[in-house]
Amino acid sequence: MATETHYSDLQESSGVLPPPPAPSSGPEVEITLLDLLITLAERRRTILYVTVACAVLAAGISLLLHNRYTATVVLLPPQQNSSIGSALASQLGNLGSVAALAGGSLGLKNPNDMYVAMLKSQTVEDGMVRHFELQREYHKRLLSEARKALESHSTVEATGKDGLIHISVEDWNPDRAAELANGYVDQFRDLSKNLALTEAQRRASFFSQQLETAKNNLANAEEAMKQTEQSTGLIQLDSQARALIESAAGLRAQITAKEVQIQGMQTYATGQNAQLVEAQQELDSLRTQLAKLGGSEDNADSLIVPRGKVPQASLEYVRKLRDVRYNETIFEILARQYEIAQLDVAREGATVQVVDPAIVPDKKSFPKRTLIVLLATIGGFFLGLLIAFSQGAWARLKEDPESSAKLDLLRRLLRSKRSPAV
Repeated sequence: MATETHYSDLQESSGVLPPPPAPSSGPEVEITLLDLLITLAERRRTILYVTVACAVLAAGISLLLHNRYTATVVLLPPQQNSSIGSALASQLGNLGSVAALAGGSLGLKNPNDMYVAMLKSQTVEDGMVRHFELQREYHKRLLSEARKALESHSTVEATGKDGLIHISVEDWNPDRAAELANGYVDQFRDLSKNLALTEAQRRASFFSQQLETAKNNLANAEEAMKQTEQSTGLIQLDSQARALIESAAGLRAQITAKEVQIQGMQTYATGQNAQLVEAQQELDSLRTQLAKLGGSEDNADSLIVPRGKVPQASLEYVRKLRDVRYNETIFEILARQYEIAQLDVAREGATVQVVDPAIVPDKKSFPKRTLIVLLATIGGFFLGLLIAFSQGAWARLKEDPESSAKLDLLRRLLRSKRSPAV
């Protein structure tokens, strides 16, 4: 009741009488297309002024923006081709069985993803920041902040159908933009020097380590044999004993290689895998042959040479000779595989190849002033239309007596210092 009383007092004090109730069945107000066209014609100047103002404002802002230039370098990553090793390993027979250990694939859906991730790695980005002094250039105090600033100015992607990697760098200086784009390639090459990325490089790295170990073992065995020769005075055995020792040493080397192959296959194959079962059968066969000679791969001293062939005093020499033959065979296996891997590496060429080096851009990539002005002009035109329709609706509202009285009452209510009681 208090609210209604206060509302009536405001009407009486303002001299505004309450409007008569609208007829329940009166005609409704309809806005036709002709009314809209009339409204636009009446306020065409408003639309024009708003459109021109937006265009001029956008042109002024675009002139204040700094020019930016984008340089792009295009890279060709190593192609995953069939290796020479797979073609030549079959020629080695049992000696080439160890090659299966390092011949696996990484199983990536897109090998380029690995190179893109490396180009975006912290090592490469930190190298860029330090080499080009980007902390000072980007006005960043911390290395991590400069790294993020570099990421915001760079794009590394390999999403195109061409299978190439595109590196784009944006900068205010066109010369520095080209230097930064080419700098990514240099930093990536520095990183990849210590990494084995391709299948051939992984095999070469594996066999290089194994070959170094086999070389040291062979040198130790030869030195031990030399000392035995000096202590026993024996420098030569008869042909049958030597053949027996060399056969046993060769079998032990083949067994070792086959065991390495099986261990590698067990990391990805089940016990029912046909190749794994075949390799296990070959290993059993080799062990059987070694057992017939009286030897064991677990005990280097288990091979017994008949006393009628070798005097009892020269058994120590026999053992040392056997070790030398065994290590020689292992060294030959690894040396052949290492040579094949090196041929594959040479066949693949460089880790990444530059298809298109980044050159100094002669055209800015940002801002696109024409496009900015065009979009601002279109936006200003629609804004002018909205203002014109709003003004037309407001004018029609004020011309209606009932609406005009309500608007006047609303203004007085808003200006009143007293709040209506609840």
